[in-house]
Amino acid sequence: MGILKQLPHDLEEVDVIVIGGGTAGSVVASRLSDADRDLSVLVIESRQNNYELPTIVHPILFTRNLAPTSTAASFYQAGQEEKVGNRQLVVPTGSILGGGSSINFMMYTRAQRSDFDAWNMPGWSADDIIPYLKKLETYHGPGSKDTHGDDRPVQISKAAKKLGWPEIEDLQSLDSINGTQRALRFISPDGKRQDAAHAYLHPRLRDGQHPNLHVLVESQVIRVIIDDKKNAVGVEYRPNPRFQDATLARSIRARKTVILSSGTLGTPSVLERSGIGSPEILKRAGIPVISSLPGVGTNYQDHHLLVHSYRTNLAPGETADAIMRGEVSVDELVKTKDPRAGWNAQDVTCTVRPTNAEAAELGPEFQAAWERDFKDKPNKPIALMSLVSGFANDPGNIPVGQFISLTAFTVHPYSRGRIHITGPSVDDPVDFETGFFADPHDLDVRKHIWIYKKQREILRRADVYRGEVAATHPPFPPDSDAACVELWDDNNNNNNNSRLADVVKDIKYTPADDAIIEKWLREHISTTWHSLGTCKMAPPEQGGVVDASLSVYGVQGLKVADLSIAPGNVAANTASTAFAVGERAADIFVAELGLGGKRKDT
Repeated sequence: MGILKQLPHDLEEVDVIVIGGGTAGSVVASRLSDADRDLSVLVIESRQNNYELPTIVHPILFTRNLAPTSTAASFYQAGQEEKVGNRQLVVPTGSILGGGSSINFMMYTRAQRSDFDAWNMPGWSADDIIPYLKKLETYHGPGSKDTHGDDRPVQISKAAKKLGWPEIEDLQSLDSINGTQRALRFISPDGKRQDAAHAYLHPRLRDGQHPNLHVLVESQVIRVIIDDKKNAVGVEYRPNPRFQDATLARSIRARKTVILSSGTLGTPSVLERSGIGSPEILKRAGIPVISSLPGVGTNYQDHHLLVHSYRTNLAPGETADAIMRGEVSVDELVKTKDPRAGWNAQDVTCTVRPTNAEAAELGPEFQAAWERDFKDKPNKPIALMSLVSGFANDPGNIPVGQFISLTAFTVHPYSRGRIHITGPSVDDPVDFETGFFADPHDLDVRKHIWIYKKQREILRRADVYRGEVAATHPPFPPDSDAACVELWDDNNNNNNNSRLADVVKDIKYTPADDAIIEKWLREHISTTWHSLGTCKMAPPEQGGVVDASLSVYGVQGLKVADLSIAPGNVAANTASTAFAVGERAADIFVAELGLGGKRKDT
């Protein structure tokens, strides 16, 4: 059947239903369809098909998917939160076939070895996951092939820029830290985005060899149907009224299993509408309890992001500023196959952690956390940073000139949030709280104070640095040693041919400066789109929702396969982890369905 907007009325059941065609869901469905061509697999995606859409396949167009009017993203608005300046934060998620991999920034970074090991689940250690990290990729970057794949669905290419920074050959080896690397991207060498749908689903839907794989788009799953014996036997769904005229809900049965892959912010709602979750939450929403799992919708985590911009001496063609200001036609770049059409403007990445002495300077509570969680794990960073060749704070309001920006986000946050339904309908609002900077002892904001100072010292010593954009930094008073230098010129003992590293000195921050930084951080902290953890893989008494085989506790034949299953955070942009979760999940499901001898890896 291929890709459909409505199922035939005489289709009443399939073998496997995958709820959600995002990153992991695309991988799982594709691998299952390979394993047995007699196994019928149906993917139900709430939003649209992404096939060959220019805003998806051409990397430089990714900013068009960030607009509030985008149909490729869902925007979850949290309630007012005191710890972030009483703001209501908005967290976007990919809502199109391919999910986040279709609209993300295409940065390729991997979790560290200690991240996977800390999940403490059989079959999910770093050594267990490396084969799945390799299985997804054709790697064009540097480093040992022992930890990287070759001739697999997703192509990983290297950034073209070189800024003269000290480099680590392979920062994605799972062990490297405290260094920089020219960025690697989910972009093919010929400049096309490598999303899960184009890498996995579409080739199978179009090769004539997978008549068992079907994709239903623009359809919202209301709930999983669970029978009296607590077996998941199908789903109830409806056409998405955003794209189709609303009609009555339909149901379709699953002969073998239902796999929930609606993402960190979507999967908990489907579970709760199906009667799986906290009895208190379900009672308040008017839903009978089928399986009491208080962990559903809790443990929400995200990386906390700040972006700081700087002036640069890079030429106009070396930054994305002219493109973002509309001085260069993006459509023309695509038409003429200009290399910039295959560019995401992110050119350098690095992982950082403080020294023991620097950790001690952040206070006794932070030092205690450092010694408990970081000190004896030398490959565990507290932050990732990426250099963007352009003004990245507000693409719609770019000042005159050329800019570079530094995106900096904490990893392994101590803050936790939650997301829950408020009623039985898909249309009922969710109760969402990010929890950003709300951890005891303010450890997360202390980390970001250190990160702000560290990234600033790094950028001020880069060959391409020519001053700061004060509006993207805390408002230090003019008499502070930390005051921003808006434009570095000849009066600052510099010209376009000089090295600022020869004259730049370390900034001395006062307690008053630190207070200004903290206030500014709380008023500006934002999401990195790296949501995970709301249906974590752990024993139920520890707030777990699924076991090591990704089975939902208390219900037979119901699985979860997306980043909501992550018990802990990862020191990376999360796309590679989502792909690996899909690959690992597929192997688990293939084995449980007795299809292991039939699967072909492609």
